[in-house]
Amino acid sequence: MIISLCLLVLVAYAFDLSSKRTKIPTVIILLLMGYCLRYAALFLEIEIPNLEPLLPAIGTLGLILIVLEAGLDLELNKNKKAMISKSFLSALIPLLFLFLIIGFGINYFTGASIINSFINAIPFCIISSAIAIPSVQNLSDDKKEFVVYESSMSDILGVIIFNFFLSNDTIGIGSFITFIAQVVVMLLISLIASIGLAFVIKKIDHHVKFIPIMVMIILIYEVSKIYHLPALIFILIFGLFLNNLDELTHFSFIKKLEPKRLNIEVHRFSKLIGEVAFLIRTIFFLLFGYTITTETVLNTSTLPFALGIVAVIISIRFIQLKVSKTPISPLLFIAPRGLITIMLFLSIPLSKKVGFISNSLLTQVIILSAIVMMLGLMFSKEDRVLG
Repeated sequence: MIISLCLLVLVAYAFDLSSKRTKIPTVIILLLMGYCLRYAALFLEIEIPNLEPLLPAIGTLGLILIVLEAGLDLELNKNKKAMISKSFLSALIPLLFLFLIIGFGINYFTGASIINSFINAIPFCIISSAIAIPSVQNLSDDKKEFVVYESSMSDILGVIIFNFFLSNDTIGIGSFITFIAQVVVMLLISLIASIGLAFVIKKIDHHVKFIPIMVMIILIYEVSKIYHLPALIFILIFGLFLNNLDELTHFSFIKKLEPKRLNIEVHRFSKLIGEVAFLIRTIFFLLFGYTITTETVLNTSTLPFALGIVAVIISIRFIQLKVSKTPISPLLFIAPRGLITIMLFLSIPLSKKVGFISNSLLTQVIILSAIVMMLGLMFSKEDRVLG
């Protein structure tokens, strides 16, 4: 088992390196490898335990690491103001339109309650930063930066909206007041925790430094979730805080952190997060691929709806890019669904699930959106940045 896992990760790494030239999203390869592994095990009569219960835990860890990795890559300064505003609106507006269109569509076709329809719609509305960010390494810096900001914000906004509807059986003024209070509390916790963890990074001289920091980050995230707080806000703020210390030197307490010295540690921490995120993302998609069956992918009863959802996603994205005067190609096609889609789908309680929104529909939308992105990148006139 260990030998097989090592070989699979190495093969995934080789495909990740080659994807810069082939333009084939690594997620498609990983899902295919997991799928083939399942049938190879059946053919060879190798008994593998049920791995599906591991998906939520690995997915949560992957989500934390991916958002943290994005935060550690993003710069906040006056020069980035226009980019941040544009990418925020590009994440929010399509998400809301898709949320309404798909939500009312589910309500119309299934007769499910409007709240449950919205809950089941949200996973399909979010761009997967886990797939989008690694897939745009060949693009120009401004387009790559746009995708990083947009997909990271889409993850966070989507999770916040999902949790809002999940925790409210009815929506009223009280729901919005509670929601705003939770966001404010989370912002305060994020600022305090970010400063505290930065001091810990600076003070620890032990050769084991970053693993305890990662454990504390996960602990804060999980405790925040217990109290229904938008915990991903903390992950993003912590990453942004560490990566933008030089922009905050006008605060006296920042000077005590010795930004120049701390930046060296932050760079090392960022490299570690990137590598661990790759490993977790690889294992997650291999496991998810392992759970896929031929019947799931070729389910003709859900395929028309999957095609319809992807068509709506691309149509809304085209309108948004056109209105915001953002380059259409290849950004139009970079709207994959993936880790965050699976994570939210798995976290819907049975009492709120809509039977029609099945594993088949989910898998088909993920695969189709990845294929659309692959074809868009392959036939884009964007200059390649090979290295």
